[in-house]
Amino acid sequence: MLSTPVTNRLYVKKKKKSFPLRLRNYFFTGVIVLIPIGFTLYLSKFLINFSTRLVPSGLNPNTYLPYAIPGIEIILTLIFITIIGGLSLSFIGKKFLEIIDDLFKRIPILRTIYSAIGQMTDSFRNQNSNKKSVVLVEYPRKGSWAVGFATKENTGEIKSKTNQVLINVFVPTTPNPTSGFLLMIPKDDLIYLDMSFEEASKFIVSAGTSTPRS
Repeated sequence: MLSTPVTNRLYVKKKKKSFPLRLRNYFFTGVIVLIPIGFTLYLSKFLINFSTRLVPSGLNPNTYLPYAIPGIEIILTLIFITIIGGLSLSFIGKKFLEIIDDLFKRIPILRTIYSAIGQMTDSFRNQNSNKKSVVLVEYPRKGSWAVGFATKENTGEIKSKTNQVLINVFVPTTPNPTSGFLLMIPKDDLIYLDMSFEEASKFIVSAGTSTPRS
C-alpha cells in the first residue's frame, strides 16, 4: 500500500499529539513518585528537628562529635521514652506518677487539659483489645461514609437529654489523623468493623489507598 501526502500528514500530526501526551504522563507519574518520598523526608526532618530540642545538648552526641549523625536524636528519644515506660511500670514509678497525677489534677486550668488528654490516650491505648472500636459512620451526610473510632458510650446529661444510647466517635482527618471531629452517634447507626486500629489508621493516613486485611 502506497502512502499518500494526506496519510503522511495525519501520521505526523498523530506523532506530534502523542509526544505532549507522553510528557504529561511523565509529569504526573513523577508527581505520584515524589509525593510519598517528599512527605517521608519532610516528616523525617521534622522528627529530627523536634527530637533535637528534646535531647539536652550535654547528652546529644552531635554536639561533641566531629561530624553530625542524622537521626541519632530520634534513637535517643525512643530509648528515653522506652526507659520512662519501663520505670512507670515499677512500684516506685507508679507511686511517682500518682503524685504527678494528683498534682496536675489540683491545678485549675491544667487539670482540665490533663484529664482530657489522659482519658483520650487511655482510650486509644485500649484499642488493641479484642473489643471492636473501628466503626463506619454516615458522615458528613446520608450515603457518605467515614471511618471512625468508637471511644465509649456517652453518659450523663447528654444521654438523659437525648434519651438515646449514643456512642462517642472520633473521626480523624486525612492525611493528619491527629485532628478530627467528635461525633455522638446512636449505637444502632454504627457499623462495627473487624479492622484493627493500626489498619484503620493506615487506611486514613493513606487517603483510602491501602487495603486492610479482610
